Amino acid sequence: MYTERLLKAINYNYPDEIPVSCNVLPAAWIHYGQELINLVKDYPDLIPNVPQLDNIIIPETYQLGTHVDEWGCEWSNVDLGMEAIVTSHPLPNREDIRSLKIPGNRDGRMPHGFMYLRLLDLRGFEEAMIDFAEECDELQMLIDKVTEYNCRQVEVILADKKQGDITWFGDDLGMQHGIAIGADKWRKYLKPAFSRIYAPIKAKGCYVYMHTDGYILDIMPDIVECGVDIINPQCGANGIENLARVCKGKIPLDLDLDRQFFPVATPSQIDDHVRECVETLYMPEGGLGLKTEINYEIPLKNIAAILDALRKYRVWK
Repeated sequence: MYTERLLKAINYNYPDEIPVSCNVLPAAWIHYGQELINLVKDYPDLIPNVPQLDNIIIPETYQLGTHVDEWGCEWSNVDLGMEAIVTSHPLPNREDIRSLKIPGNRDGRMPHGFMYLRLLDLRGFEEAMIDFAEECDELQMLIDKVTEYNCRQVEVILADKKQGDITWFGDDLGMQHGIAIGADKWRKYLKPAFSRIYAPIKAKGCYVYMHTDGYILDIMPDIVECGVDIINPQCGANGIENLARVCKGKIPLDLDLDRQFFPVATPSQIDDHVRECVETLYMPEGGLGLKTEINYEIPLKNIAAILDALRKYRVWK
C-alpha cells in the first residue's frame, strides 16, 4: 500500500493519503530493547516489521570493528547498530587513481554513498576537495571508474525490475549549509555521472528515488534532470519554505522530517513540526511523502509523538 501511494504521489495522481514511512535504526532496538518493541506494536501501520530482541538484523557496516569493502576502503565502527565511517582511504596519492582497478563484483549492491561520497571515501575529504578545486585530470578518471562500476551494478538491478518499479538510491550531496564543491562543479562533474547511471532505469520505464542529506536546494532541478522522480531531502538543512518555493507542484518530495530536532524537542513541538511540513507542502494531487528515522538519541516519549503525528497528519484535507 505504501508503494502504491508513493507512486501516486510521484505522478500527482491523488493518493488517498500522504505516503508515510518510518525506519528504526538497529541501534535504537538495541538501546531500548523491549520498551521500544512494546511501544511500536501500537503502530503496525507505520512500523510493520518489529524484530525479536534475539533477532535484530545488523548490516555489516553497522557492526562493531572494521571491514574492508570491494574498493579497499576500511570502515570502522565503535557504536553497534550505527553506520560505520571510512577511516582509511585507499587512494591517498593522486597518482594512485591511474592504477585503480574497477572492482569485479556484480552483485547489484548500491549502498548509500555510491557516487559522490565514494569519491571522498576513496581519496579522503581533503584530498578530494583539492582535486575538485584544481580540476586535475585524475578527478575525471576517478569519476569515470566509479560511474562505470555503478552502471554495471544497475544492469544487475534492472534484471529483476519490472516497468513501473521504483529503484532506490542514496548519496549525500550537501553539507549543513551548502554544497562542498559548489553547484557549478557539481553540474560539471557529478551531473553527467548520475545521468549516465540513471539512464537505463528510465529507459526501462522504472522510477528513480534518491535520498540525499544536506543543503541541496541549488541543484534540486538538476537532480531531476538526471532522471530522479522523487527526492528525499532533509527539511532542516533546506528549510520548509525554501522547499515549497523550489519544489511544490514541480518536484515530488519524500520529506525527511527533522532528525536533528527530534532528540531535543517536546512532544508538542514535534506535532507542530509535522503539521507545519504538511500544511506547507501538501497538495491533494500529491507530490509529498513523509519519512522519518528513529535513533536511540530520541527519547521514547518523542518517538511516540513522532508516530502519533505521522498517523494524525498523513490524512490532510
